[in-house]
Amino acid sequence: MLQAESPPLVLASGSPARRALLANAGLRFTVRPADVDEAALKRQARAQGLRASEAALILADAKAIRVAQDDPGALVIGADQILDCDGVWYDKPPDMAGARRQLLALHGRSHTLATAVVLRQGDRRLWQHSGLPRLTMRTLSAQFLDAYLAAEGSHVLASVGAYRLEGPGVQLFTAVEGDHATILGLPLLPLLGFLREAGVLRP
Repeated sequence: MLQAESPPLVLASGSPARRALLANAGLRFTVRPADVDEAALKRQARAQGLRASEAALILADAKAIRVAQDDPGALVIGADQILDCDGVWYDKPPDMAGARRQLLALHGRSHTLATAVVLRQGDRRLWQHSGLPRLTMRTLSAQFLDAYLAAEGSHVLASVGAYRLEGPGVQLFTAVEGDHATILGLPLLPLLGFLREAGVLRP
C-alpha cells in the first residue's frame, strides 16, 4: 500500500482536473466540494489590496475550513486558482459568450495562474503552498477561435482561463512556464512531499 489507511483524505473541490491529478497519483480520497462565497472573498481581497496569490490562498483555506469542520479527523485538501492578467482577475466564464470575451482579452498577452493549496485537519492548518505559472497566449484568428470554442464546448466553462491545457487548449499558447499540475489547479509534487513527511504516504 502506498498510502496509510488513516487519516482519510478529502478533496474540498469539485474540479475534475484536481480529482484526476490525485487519482492518477494513486491516492485514495473522497470529494466534498466546499460551499463558500468566492466572489465575496475576492472582493474583500481586492479591497485590502492583496495580490492574486494571497487571495487564492485565502480561498483555498476557506474551502478546507468549511469541509474540515464537518470531518475533523480527515486531512482536507483545499485549493484555488486565480488568473491574473496585468492586475485584472478572471473567473470561470459564465457562458460561451463570456468565454469568447475572455479569450479575446487574453490573446497575444501573458498571464499568471495564482494557484494555492492548503491542508487542514480539524481547526489546524497543517501546510500550505502557492505557485505562479506564467503562460503566453498567441494572437488568435477569428476562424481559430470559432473552431476552438465549437470543439471544446462547455469544457471551457470549467476553467478560469476558458482553456484546458491538457486538451486542445494547448494550441492557444506560445510559451508555458511552470509546473504542469500547478497549471491544472493543484501543486501536486509539493503536496505529495508533505504527505510523505506526515506519514500519509510511504517515504
